Amino acid sequence: MSVKSLIINPGSTSTKIGVFEDETLLFEETLRHSTEEIASYATIVDQKDFRKKIITELLKSKDFDMKSLNMVVGRGGMLKPIPGGTYAVTDELLEDLKVGVQGQHASNLGGILAREIGDELGIPSYIVDPVVVDELSDVARYSGTPDIERNSVFHALNQKAVAKRYAKEIGKAYDSLRLIVVHMGGGVSVGAHLNGKVVDVFNALDGDGAFSPERVGAVPSGALIRLCYSGKYTEKEMMKKFVGAGGFNAYLGTNDMREVTKRANEGNEKAKAVKEAFVYQIGKDIGSMACVLEGKVDRIILTGGIAYGKDVCDAIEKMVGFIAPITVYPGEDELLALCQGGLRVLNGEEKALSY
Repeated sequence: MSVKSLIINPGSTSTKIGVFEDETLLFEETLRHSTEEIASYATIVDQKDFRKKIITELLKSKDFDMKSLNMVVGRGGMLKPIPGGTYAVTDELLEDLKVGVQGQHASNLGGILAREIGDELGIPSYIVDPVVVDELSDVARYSGTPDIERNSVFHALNQKAVAKRYAKEIGKAYDSLRLIVVHMGGGVSVGAHLNGKVVDVFNALDGDGAFSPERVGAVPSGALIRLCYSGKYTEKEMMKKFVGAGGFNAYLGTNDMREVTKRANEGNEKAKAVKEAFVYQIGKDIGSMACVLEGKVDRIILTGGIAYGKDVCDAIEKMVGFIAPITVYPGEDELLALCQGGLRVLNGEEKALSY
């Protein structure tokens, strides 16, 4: 019997939805919200009814019978640190999404909307591999000062999805492999996957690892401290400078690798240098994770939007190909990854985890 699912992935100014039959996409839509619409709500949770209404209205416009659905899966939000997997949206999980235990973010609405729609239809609701997935080994948590513990915030949904896709394609269990997965999008994360867990990863949000199209990554701490106390910037301005306005944006005024490549190919030396530095830092991060895996790496996987650039992937392979063979899965199919997470539970491949 086939499984029909509604997948909900809320962003700050959009709500992406997909309807699947098993892993086949029946249709998808990206519903855009104006800044004025979003600004009219005091909190993220206050947007729930507004977003739910436009989802249900879209499904009606498609003549889709919601009663034919078997599950609803939402993007996981800023929950407490949890192991990777598919989670049923329990009362406790729902409450933490509403409170935003690690912050208010539009992705919190994914599980909230999934639970409400699922309850109305009498079907299960899930979230899958939220950004707060934390499977770090104890030794990976040390930063050098007791005041700061390294933690795990990364592109868990896509990293886990492509790792499991690779395992399935070669006919092996994900938890039997030693992989390095590199997500390259607006943010960058490089993770060491050991026996089904991401035991170390460069924090994609909080300033760690390679710079990205929009983020600064790791910088010398002394220089950062002096900049913070220079009187030039407020705390809010510093956060924006490092997450959003950093990386490619800071150097070149664009967050688009295609534009960077175009400029570099046209002879722009600065663009060429920034692109080379990006590849260089990604390679260093891969090398670090190879050490975490004691040099025993089954595969390096490159994914995310930037992985569409063959020149970038080739340059990374030239730098780190001696470590392990490379597989490229370009893009970031979040709707399918969420669907697959729910299907693994309904099909009995995995058990839904308890929050």
